[in-house]
Amino acid sequence: MNPFSAVVVFIIIWWLVFFAMLPIGVTGRWEGEEDGVKGADPGAPVAPNLKKKVIMTTVVASVLSAITIGVILSGVVNFRD
Repeated sequence: MNPFSAVVVFIIIWWLVFFAMLPIGVTGRWEGEEDGVKGADPGAPVAPNLKKKVIMTTVVASVLSAITIGVILSGVVNFRD
Protein backbone atom coordinates (compact mmCIF):
# COMPACT_ATOMS: atom_id res chain seq x y z
CA MET A 1 0.00 0.00 0.00
CA ASN A 2 1.49 3.32 -1.02
CA PRO A 3 1.27 6.44 1.20
CA PHE A 4 -1.43 8.04 -0.95
CA SER A 5 -3.71 5.03 -0.43
CA ALA A 6 -3.09 5.15 3.32
CA VAL A 7 -4.07 8.83 3.39
CA VAL A 8 -7.23 8.09 1.41
CA VAL A 9 -8.17 5.30 3.84
CA PHE A 10 -7.60 7.66 6.78
CA ILE A 11 -9.70 10.46 5.24
CA ILE A 12 -12.62 8.15 4.46
CA ILE A 13 -12.57 6.64 7.95
CA TRP A 14 -12.18 10.12 9.52
CA TRP A 15 -15.31 11.44 7.80
CA LEU A 16 -17.33 8.34 8.68
CA VAL A 17 -16.35 8.61 12.34
CA PHE A 18 -16.95 12.38 12.36
CA PHE A 19 -20.50 12.02 11.07
CA ALA A 20 -21.13 9.30 13.66
CA MET A 21 -19.79 11.56 16.45
CA LEU A 22 -21.75 14.69 15.53
CA PRO A 23 -25.03 13.83 17.28
CA ILE A 24 -23.37 12.58 20.48
CA GLY A 25 -24.05 14.84 23.45
CA VAL A 26 -26.00 17.47 21.53
CA THR A 27 -29.02 19.14 23.10
CA GLY A 28 -31.30 21.38 21.13
CA ARG A 29 -32.26 24.87 22.27
CA TRP A 30 -35.76 23.65 23.10
CA GLU A 31 -34.27 20.93 25.36
CA GLY A 32 -31.96 23.28 27.25
CA GLU A 33 -32.74 25.56 30.16
CA GLU A 34 -31.84 28.73 28.27
CA ASP A 35 -33.67 29.58 25.08
CA GLY A 36 -30.52 31.08 23.55
CA VAL A 37 -30.70 33.59 20.74
CA LYS A 38 -34.12 35.00 20.04
CA GLY A 39 -35.40 33.83 16.67
CA ALA A 40 -32.93 30.94 16.41
CA ASP A 41 -34.08 27.56 15.20
CA PRO A 42 -35.26 25.50 18.19
CA GLY A 43 -33.43 22.43 16.87
CA ALA A 44 -30.07 24.22 16.74
CA PRO A 45 -27.57 22.82 19.25
CA VAL A 46 -26.84 24.78 22.40
CA ALA A 47 -23.14 23.78 22.46
CA PRO A 48 -22.01 21.55 19.58
CA ASN A 49 -18.46 21.05 21.04
CA LEU A 50 -16.95 20.69 17.57
CA LYS A 51 -13.34 21.10 18.71
CA LYS A 52 -13.69 18.19 21.15
CA LYS A 53 -15.43 16.08 18.51
CA VAL A 54 -12.72 16.77 15.91
CA ILE A 55 -10.01 15.72 18.38
CA MET A 56 -11.88 12.56 19.39
CA THR A 57 -12.62 11.77 15.75
CA THR A 58 -8.93 12.06 14.87
CA VAL A 59 -7.93 9.71 17.70
CA VAL A 60 -10.58 7.11 16.84
CA ALA A 61 -9.94 7.39 13.09
CA SER A 62 -6.19 6.97 13.63
CA VAL A 63 -6.72 3.72 15.52
CA LEU A 64 -9.26 2.39 13.03
CA SER A 65 -7.06 3.40 10.09
CA ALA A 66 -4.04 1.68 11.62
CA ILE A 67 -6.08 -1.49 12.09
CA THR A 68 -7.48 -1.31 8.54
CA ILE A 69 -4.08 -0.64 6.97
CA GLY A 70 -2.56 -3.43 9.06
CA VAL A 71 -5.18 -5.90 7.86
CA ILE A 72 -4.66 -4.87 4.24
CA LEU A 73 -0.86 -5.10 4.49
CA SER A 74 -0.99 -8.45 6.28
CA GLY A 75 -2.68 -10.05 3.30
CA VAL A 76 -5.78 -11.21 5.18
CA VAL A 77 -7.83 -9.08 2.80
CA ASN A 78 -6.50 -9.01 -0.73
CA PHE A 79 -8.03 -6.55 -3.18
CA ARG A 80 -5.84 -7.66 -6.08
CA ASP A 81 -7.60 -11.00 -6.72
